[in-house]
Amino acid sequence: MGSNSSRISDLPKNEYLQKLSGTESVSENDPFWNQLLSFSFPAPTSSTELKLLEEATISVCKCLVENNPRTGNLAALIKVFLARTKELKLSAECQNHLFIWQTHNALFIICCLLKIFICEMSEEELQLHFTYEDKSPGSYSSDSEDLLEELLCCLIQLITDIPLLDITYEISVEAISTMVVFLSCQLFHKEVLRQSISHKYLMQGPCLPYTSKLVKTLLYNFIRQEKPPPPGSHVFSQQSDGGGLLYGLASGVATGLWTVFTLGGVGSKAAASAELPSPLANQSLLLLLVLTNLTDAPDAPNPYRQAIMSFKNTQDSSSFPSSIPHAFQINFNSLYTALCEQQTSDQATLLLYTLLHQNSNVRTYMLARTDMENLVLPILEILYHVEERNSHHVYMALIILLILTEDDGFNRSIHEVILKNITWYSERVLTEISLGSLLILVVIRTIQYNMTRTRDKYLHTNCLAALANMSAQFRSLHQYAAQRIISLFSLLSKKHNKVLEQATQSLRGSLSSNDVPLPDYAQDLNVIEEVIRMMLEIINSCLTNSLHHNPNLVYALLYKRDLFEQFRTHPSFEDIMQNIDLVITFFNSRLLQAGAELSVERVLEIIKQGVVALPKDRLKKFPELKFKYVEEEQPEEFFIPYVWSLVYNSAVGLYWNPQDIQLFTMDSD
Repeated sequence: MGSNSSRISDLPKNEYLQKLSGTESVSENDPFWNQLLSFSFPAPTSSTELKLLEEATISVCKCLVENNPRTGNLAALIKVFLARTKELKLSAECQNHLFIWQTHNALFIICCLLKIFICEMSEEELQLHFTYEDKSPGSYSSDSEDLLEELLCCLIQLITDIPLLDITYEISVEAISTMVVFLSCQLFHKEVLRQSISHKYLMQGPCLPYTSKLVKTLLYNFIRQEKPPPPGSHVFSQQSDGGGLLYGLASGVATGLWTVFTLGGVGSKAAASAELPSPLANQSLLLLLVLTNLTDAPDAPNPYRQAIMSFKNTQDSSSFPSSIPHAFQINFNSLYTALCEQQTSDQATLLLYTLLHQNSNVRTYMLARTDMENLVLPILEILYHVEERNSHHVYMALIILLILTEDDGFNRSIHEVILKNITWYSERVLTEISLGSLLILVVIRTIQYNMTRTRDKYLHTNCLAALANMSAQFRSLHQYAAQRIISLFSLLSKKHNKVLEQATQSLRGSLSSNDVPLPDYAQDLNVIEEVIRMMLEIINSCLTNSLHHNPNLVYALLYKRDLFEQFRTHPSFEDIMQNIDLVITFFNSRLLQAGAELSVERVLEIIKQGVVALPKDRLKKFPELKFKYVEEEQPEEFFIPYVWSLVYNSAVGLYWNPQDIQLFTMDSD
């Protein structure tokens, strides 16, 4: 690279890169390194340019792969970087722009090289490239055996210890990106990695004591959402023998060398999206998710997951039990605010799920909030725009609702929060509605969308489980929410009749032809009857626990009472139909006594009066509906590919060739 390079197209011919990758060994004390690291070129601004950067440097990288075992130049470059990082904190305090800029450039080159090396070889082979240093082929010196681990520890220290200033912003992003690259071996394996050299370095040895500090720093980076420094904030001149040379951090680094690290294949949705307001926050969150989802070591659990599971609020003065390692405290109010504001991204939703599911301190704090609408509304909006989201984002949002609805206090409080003018809900103008009724509307819409499009039983089950958890605490249901509950039952009823008719016709046809295989209508019928049973249990739970709070649901039942007629004597439903039938019969008789052509207002008045007279002792008691989210037996089989798909499609990071990726085939669908 060097000061003469100004365009990506110049890189293959750059004399400094050629020397780095050539057959000549370069001592770590050689002035060559200052020349190599004094480069500035326009940062790539699109996935196409990112691809060009890799294509421009791939020949250089492959030469280095071939020659490095004899030259040890990669190790020399890393030692130059490690030596510079020892003075980095002082340089930040002294505003030494040139030193920080060149150190950033060193890390930039290391990260690019690491990515290529990891694509080209196994971790064991990579480790050899870090150990080869002597000039004779195949030999190495003992003092460089742990250079890979030393680099990883140095990156962690850089992330956690260097103060975040305008002049250190890019190198902080670069350090996080390089750690992601360190762990990216997973991308090139079809199976989940359960043992890895980089995992071992992170989970034991000198890196381990930094666990809680690293997790805390990454969380605070996410919370603060620091924007990159403005262009022009770090322009300064450096005199050289050739006259004045402009070292433009603004044009060459500050405005975007970090954007070279843009994950996301060419043409992916993420790559085409708008520039992120805080690349540091985004990269920090991705690294945090990668670390949290590393598989446990054979002899020790994942320390980063332990840290995520156990951290507490800064206002919590109780001491940590000695049995909890890697514990720390963080401001829960700031964390809650950031989570509420960032739910448009998959990774923020995945972090929210992780914290609610695994950290009881966070879950207790969130459920005690009096402004839960700030968190629930963004989750509902994700589900409402289901056709625009990938399936994993929808699943995470739905599981978050399921976890929240396990708490009775949450189920009661959401009906007390009144919302006005929900602009993103387009089916109907909702000038005023409770958060609970809106939640019901969105979940039912998700079920109906799934019935007509994806037909995913898992999604159905979780939607219905959330409604079931809420059903005993339904309060003052909005008339539209009550209508949609019954409309969903109507849709299920029609589907049941259609499948039943198809099964009957198929059975008749089989009597005349024994050669044609029959579709498995029995299985389809069984699935639809399970869903119908669940819906009847939800309606029954509301009627037996909170009938007096829900006249609109009774009204909707009476208006569509013919729907339930066919299920009164059905063996799968007759027990649960007893209560529903009793309520319909009781209120229908009171309406008949009141005369014909009653107004809606008059019908609701009769219902409210009749609730008092209804013989509740005749309502059959059923077990309380309660469903808990249970993670799969091997969650890493889902979460590790999911997290890496987020890394791969992120708008900040590295370009990886889609043809090289082995782990997953997920895209942004």
